[in-house]
Amino acid sequence: MVAIVVSNCSGPKELLPPPDRTLDYLMSLDEETLRTLDTDNDGVNDYVEIYESNTDPLNPDSDNDGLTDGQEINEYNTDPNNADSDGDGLSDGDEVNSYNTDPNNTDTDGDGLSDYDEVMTYKTDPNDADGDADGDGVSDVDEIANGTDPTNADSDGDGFTDGQELDMGTNPNDGTDPVYIAMDAFSNVGFAFDRSNLSDAAAQMLADNVELLNNAPAFKIRVDAYTDHVGGDQYNLRLSLRRAASVVKFYTDNGITEDRIESRGLGKAPVECSESEKESNNGCEKNRRAESHPVSTLKYKPGM
Repeated sequence: MVAIVVSNCSGPKELLPPPDRTLDYLMSLDEETLRTLDTDNDGVNDYVEIYESNTDPLNPDSDNDGLTDGQEINEYNTDPNNADSDGDGLSDGDEVNSYNTDPNNTDTDGDGLSDYDEVMTYKTDPNDADGDADGDGVSDVDEIANGTDPTNADSDGDGFTDGQELDMGTNPNDGTDPVYIAMDAFSNVGFAFDRSNLSDAAAQMLADNVELLNNAPAFKIRVDAYTDHVGGDQYNLRLSLRRAASVVKFYTDNGITEDRIESRGLGKAPVECSESEKESNNGCEKNRRAESHPVSTLKYKPGM
């Protein structure tokens, strides 16, 4: 250690080493000497710390915010006596060292959200004004304004992203809006041989379909009717049309408007039943059917 000698009217005086110095001791020294000293090695001389910045010349980080007094005064222009210069709830040290935000600006990216709220509350990027943390097509700021979760692409868990719901005009915070009918949700009904009238069992299944439709205004329905392979093509085509008409009539009689229904009589079923099925008691019953298919008018499908 090199000894520093201070001259005074009494003659040369050797300075105490840094560990032995106190504030009173430093204040007993003259300005010229103090300007040569940096007792806490923070980049600010002791004279400036004591008489100009009012910081502690014995502590390199007077406000204990993670930045040295020298960094605050010489580099970041922050207040070395205030751990949170901009008052946003994040310490100057955390802003500089952890989040790369501006310790003198409560809203670094100017998006209307404070750095604290972005970092601590919403877990969004405080350095990106147009940020979309969850990649759902809606900016973090807009998500917060809409009450959705900016870190969850599908806030209500219904399979549609928040961006899709806002685009469709549905509620991204309501898992039941929009109501979506799965492709296999409707019951299909069967018919007796060479018949197009509905059985009681078939009517009950169609009533369940009606209930689903009534709860899903964004859906229409398509009826596809078939026959077995007994008989000629033209006869079976007409029979399939009658079967489709029976199902459509049930739907309209039970409140489903015609503009929500389309129907097709498709004649013989695409796949002929096997020989064993032909010989069974019900003989190819699975081919004598009318299928009901949900038709979505929504712009998007869940999960896509």
